[in-house]
Amino acid sequence: MSLANESCENAEDLRMYQHHVYAVVYSVILAPGLLGNVLALWVFRVYTRETKKAVVFMMNLAVADLLQVLSLPLRIYYYLNNTWPFGHHLCMICFYLKYVNMYASIYFLVCVSVRRCELIMRPLRYNSSKRKGDMLICAVGWLFVCLACLPFPLLRNPKSEQHNNTLSNVSVCFSELPMRAISEPAAWTLLIIAELVGFIIPLVLVLACTCLTAGSLRDLTAGAIHDRGEKRRALRMVLSCAVVFLVCFAPYHVTMPLDFLVKAKSLSNCSLRDLILRCHPVTLCLASLNCSLDPLIYYFTTDEFWRRLSKPEIPESMTFSRRLSCITGGEGPEDD
Repeated sequence: MSLANESCENAEDLRMYQHHVYAVVYSVILAPGLLGNVLALWVFRVYTRETKKAVVFMMNLAVADLLQVLSLPLRIYYYLNNTWPFGHHLCMICFYLKYVNMYASIYFLVCVSVRRCELIMRPLRYNSSKRKGDMLICAVGWLFVCLACLPFPLLRNPKSEQHNNTLSNVSVCFSELPMRAISEPAAWTLLIIAELVGFIIPLVLVLACTCLTAGSLRDLTAGAIHDRGEKRRALRMVLSCAVVFLVCFAPYHVTMPLDFLVKAKSLSNCSLRDLILRCHPVTLCLASLNCSLDPLIYYFTTDEFWRRLSKPEIPESMTFSRRLSCITGGEGPEDD
C-alpha cells in the first residue's frame, strides 16, 4: 500500500506505529521460535520411522516456521532503523517467505489434523505405503504453496516513483513497496481465492477433524481405536491445531479484505480507514506468532517429545528395536 496516497491519515505517524508494532512482536517471537523449532526437528528426526502419528507433517511444519524465524532478524533491523540496505532481491525473499510460512503452516496443520483423526477412526488403514504417500503429500504441498504465494512479491513494484517526500530518502521494503497496477476484478479474484483456498476450506477441515475426534470419545465406531487415552491425546493435538487457526490466522484473514478495500480507495470514512490500517499490522503479527506456538503444540500434545526429553535411553531402545526388526524382517514396532 502507498501510505502517501492516503489523504485521511498522517503517513509518517502511521508508518512509525507499524514499525514499532512489528519490531516489538518479531523481537519477542524470535528466540522461542528459533529454539522451539530447532528442538522439534531434533526430536522428530529420531522418531520419523518409529511412529506414524503425523510426525512427517510436523517436521515440515517446523521447517516452514524455521524459515520465517530465520528472516526475522532482517525484518527487525528494518523496522528499528527505518531503512533497508540489503538490496531488493533479499527484501523480496524475506517478503515471500512470510507468506510461504503462513500458508505452508496452514497446509501442514490441516495434514496433522486429518492424519491424527484418521489414525483414531481407521487405524488399520495406515501402512508403509501410506508413510511414503505422506512424503509425496508434503512435496506437493510445498510446490503448491510456493507457486500460490508468488503473486505476493510479484505484485510489488520497486521501480515506482517515490510518492511521499517523507519517504523519498528511505529505502523501503515489504508492504511499504508500492503495488503494481491491477484491475479491480483481478484483485478481487485473487483475494477470494486466497481467502477460500488459504483459510476457509482449511479451517472447515480442521474443525471437522476436531468434531470427529471428539465424537470418537463417545462412539465406538467399528475399526476405530478403543483406547480412550489415545483418543484424548489425539483430541488435544487436533484441538490445538484449531486454536492456532483461530488465534493466529483468523484475525489476519478478517482484516486482509478490509485492508484491500483501503488500498483500493473504496472506503471514504477516515476513522474506519485509520482503524483498519492500525489493526492489520497486529493481525499480521498474530499470523507470525504461530512459529512460536507450534512448538508448544508438539511439546504438550506429542508423546515423542516427552519420551525424547525425559528418557535419554530411548535412542538405545530404538537401536534394539531396529536390530529386532532386522532379525524378524519387519519394519519394527510402531506407535498407533
